[in-house]
Amino acid sequence: MKALMSSVIIPWQPPHPKPRIPVVCCSTINGSSSSSSEVNLQSSQPQECKSSNDEEPKQSEIWRLFREAQKNILHLNQHRLKAVEDLNKINIEKQLLVDRIEQLELEKQTAVAKPHDRLSMFWELLLRIDSMVLMGMVTTGEASNLRRLVMDHKVSVAEVFNDTLQKSDAEILAELRHFSERNQRNGFHIVHVCTEMAPLVSVGSLASYVTGLSCALQRKGHLVEVILPKYSNLDLDEVQGLQEIEAECYSYFNGQLHGNRIWTGVVYGIGVTLIQPLYYSSFFNRERVYGYSDDFERFTYFSRASLDYIVKSGKQPDVIHIHNWETAIIGPLFWDIIVKQGLEGTRVLLTCHDLNSQCLEHPEKLALCGLDPARLHRPDRLQDTTKAHLVNVLKGGVVYSNKVVIMSSIRSKGRVIHSLSYGLDHTLNIHKNKVVIAPCGFDNSTWDPSTDKFLPQQYSVKDMKGKAVCKAALQQHLGFSEHASTILVGCIFSEVLDVDLENLRAVFRKARRIDVQFIIKGISKISSVNKLGLVHEPLKDKNVRFIDGHDEKQSHLIFAGSDIILCQSFHDPVLQVPLKALKYGAAPIAVNSNDDGFRNFVEHDYETTNFSRFISSTFGNMSITQALDEIRNNPSKWKRKIMDAMEMDFSWDAECCDIHASAYTAIKNL
Repeated sequence: MKALMSSVIIPWQPPHPKPRIPVVCCSTINGSSSSSSEVNLQSSQPQECKSSNDEEPKQSEIWRLFREAQKNILHLNQHRLKAVEDLNKINIEKQLLVDRIEQLELEKQTAVAKPHDRLSMFWELLLRIDSMVLMGMVTTGEASNLRRLVMDHKVSVAEVFNDTLQKSDAEILAELRHFSERNQRNGFHIVHVCTEMAPLVSVGSLASYVTGLSCALQRKGHLVEVILPKYSNLDLDEVQGLQEIEAECYSYFNGQLHGNRIWTGVVYGIGVTLIQPLYYSSFFNRERVYGYSDDFERFTYFSRASLDYIVKSGKQPDVIHIHNWETAIIGPLFWDIIVKQGLEGTRVLLTCHDLNSQCLEHPEKLALCGLDPARLHRPDRLQDTTKAHLVNVLKGGVVYSNKVVIMSSIRSKGRVIHSLSYGLDHTLNIHKNKVVIAPCGFDNSTWDPSTDKFLPQQYSVKDMKGKAVCKAALQQHLGFSEHASTILVGCIFSEVLDVDLENLRAVFRKARRIDVQFIIKGISKISSVNKLGLVHEPLKDKNVRFIDGHDEKQSHLIFAGSDIILCQSFHDPVLQVPLKALKYGAAPIAVNSNDDGFRNFVEHDYETTNFSRFISSTFGNMSITQALDEIRNNPSKWKRKIMDAMEMDFSWDAECCDIHASAYTAIKNL
């Protein structure tokens, strides 16, 4: 009998899900077949085993993928750690680079300042001697000897007194007294008493002249210092070591002694003293430098205060250098009052930048600064030639100075005296033996194409490739077509009012038939857009550009990129356009209605400047038409002329400085 066995397999299920129906398997025993009345069930076990066998490869695959994922995660983590490490290294290197840049920038600033550092220290020491005198620590005689000691030992003094600001006056005085070894003296001690100095206060040509000449003289071994009023609007950014001397300095004015605050500092290596009135504080606490009804009182006060300060500080300069009518009163003040106060060896030199500005006043006003009106109101002294009831201050400066330098780049001495002296011709003719003509200069440390930081490529007379690069850059900057053969003409002027507009239009009309591009740039504190419009309207042309306003980089590029520079005059003491044009390889051509230009504008006598003779023999006689024709028809001659001009030196260090040094020598030998 067949035995029937049923095996029921019920797997465990969680209580909540619906239970699965178990698979019931029935099998025969001994292989017998089941009857119809028997339930023949197949076992479920073989099916489970089959299912399990199917899943094993899948599980193996999952484990393999899992292990690979783990490996990938570990690999990515290693890369992440490496990236973090690299980032930290980059940040460290970046910080080191930033630190290095800061160090190099500091070294650069130190290197730039280095030429002035020794002079600054040198002047700090001299100004401390002034302070010692005012504080009563030394006599004026000893102070003079100490100054001479410092002047004679500039190099060794710079090594010994390299920490001047950190020491007290007493410590410095003790060291100076031990510093007794002396060398033979070189150069002159010059004190400028003036009303302008770049960059502290600039109104006209005087400011750049004082700074440019002073720096040039010091480079040649002279000792130069400047005394200025302490205007309320001074630009003090370039003043090193500015400090107030802790002692009042009194000066005479209007029958009394008045206190002044004295400030000292160093500008471009030049010692500067600023005088600030206390009682008359309003004199220099104004919006403008000039143009007030009491200008005579203001500058007479300053002139007397400057002389009183020189005396009290024990200075004994070789030359007191005065400028224009504003300090011309120092001439009679010095010889009538001051000279006997220890300045017997000092001489006076007057520079005239504008003979048309003379200052006429009533004689009795001379008493304000201690002068005797009756003594000076005479034809051979200060009495004005035309208005005899008045005194002429500039005339007094001419009469009482040992030497008179008239700034004129192109006019001869004879022409200035007889035609351009505005009523002073009689006085200048009497004193013509002490009159000297000098040209203005320019700052070749800033204006030199071989070192110009504003240019896309620097150049020199030995390598002119950069000139073409600058020309292309200028054309591109202004939207011109960039053709090297096109002649580029620049024109830079300070005031459009000063330009003969009709002549300028005539120049354009003549040049329009040639391939010429024009750049007209006006530089003025007062906008000249309206005046530029007077030129622009009738000359609307694709080859003309008008620019208004000051842009230093743009100005340098115009000089470097232009073939010709139109100028208002060859005597341009403010902008120095002709001088800069020559240096940058551009021909200066004067705007003039006559096609012959300035032909024969210079008298052929020996008392003209080198600049005057050079410009007369090259570009002075040229019109714009002649210049354009020579560029087109005789390029080799033009190139030679340009290169000869570039090799000339018309900076402050050249003729201007030499003429002044010769003048100082001449008056010291009197």
